[in-house]
Order: sequence, then C-alpha cells, then structure tokens
Amino acid sequence: MKKLKAVKAEVALTPEQETEAQRWAEIFAAKAKEEALALARLLVAKEPEDLLGQTEFEVRELVHRLGAHALETALNERKKRGTSGRA
Repeated sequence: MKKLKAVKAEVALTPEQETEAQRWAEIFAAKAKEEALALARLLVAKEPEDLLGQTEFEVRELVHRLGAHALETALNERKKRGTSGRA
C-alpha cells in the first residue's frame, strides 16, 4: 500500500491572507455540512457487511466533491477579487 505524503497544515499568512482564509473556510464549512449529511445518509443506509468495497468508493467520491468545491471556490474568489499570483 502506497503511503500518502502528509499535507502541510500550517502556512505563514499575512493578516489579509488570514482574513481571506477565514472567509473561505466559512464557505467550505457550509459545503462540508452538506457532504457530511450525504455521507451519514449513505453509511446509515448500508448494512455492516456492505461498508467495505463499493461503499468505500462512494465515500471517496463524496470527500472528493468537497475538495473539488474548495478548489472551485478558490478559483472563483480569486477571479472576483482579481487576486494576482498563482491560482
């Protein structure tokens, strides 16, 4: 099994960047709540013997949707504000 590279959680930000990060986190949190409910519904509906296999792929898809939403939000917010630099 391939070990995943750890994601750097702490990043030094300017006060302006921290404000922006907090705002984006609020946007992400709303989507995360929706996806968490979808995930809970999926898992509650499954029998214990059905939690592995296909369900693992369904769970992964829900989690990936949240990541995709974060990336989409970042791109859209940068376009709105005309932020320069790497997107």
